[in-house]
Amino acid sequence: MRIPSHPRLDVDPGICGGRPRIAGTRLRVLDVLGQLAAGATVEDVLRDYPFIVADDVRACLAYAAEATDHPVVLAAE
Repeated sequence: MRIPSHPRLDVDPGICGGRPRIAGTRLRVLDVLGQLAAGATVEDVLRDYPFIVADDVRACLAYAAEATDHPVVLAAE
């Protein structure tokens, strides 16, 4: 099932445990983000996964940005 706000990504309960992935692959958004967080460049990721394109990497970043957009509520001291 495509993620409506991120058409390059999809989820399928039977693939990758239902985790978001680049559509049509078994490459999880988490895998791409993990590489970037570890210091890899977009070019490094594309070299490691030649079946994706730069727009796929940007889609992973956009998904992560959207996923972290939530309010943080702190208890009163």
